Amino acid sequence: MGKLQEEFNSYRERTNNIILGHQNKVINRLFNLDTNTYTQGALDIKTKEMLGLVASMVLRCDDCIKYHVGKCHELGVSSEELYEVFAVANIVGGTIVIPHTRRAAEYWEELQHE
Repeated sequence: MGKLQEEFNSYRERTNNIILGHQNKVINRLFNLDTNTYTQGALDIKTKEMLGLVASMVLRCDDCIKYHVGKCHELGVSSEELYEVFAVANIVGGTIVIPHTRRAAEYWEELQHE
């Protein structure tokens, strides 16, 4: 894992611990559902992360996009696969997704070179 991904994951872990530390039952259950959604099932983890990336791009959540791009990198998604994911997200979400594609591509390139 490279420096960029470590910084992002560290921030995410620290802030998640603050949120979860408040022991709000609804928030904790939601976080648990999110975690369990991306485990191995009928679909493999790599496919689920790519689906999560498409959804995050369409919903235009930059933190979510960065998280899923990082997971895709960890799971060995190729650049060709990633750009097909970007294509699906842009077809589904429309041109409003283009700025998010730029940031996702920039993060991917940085991860590839770390």
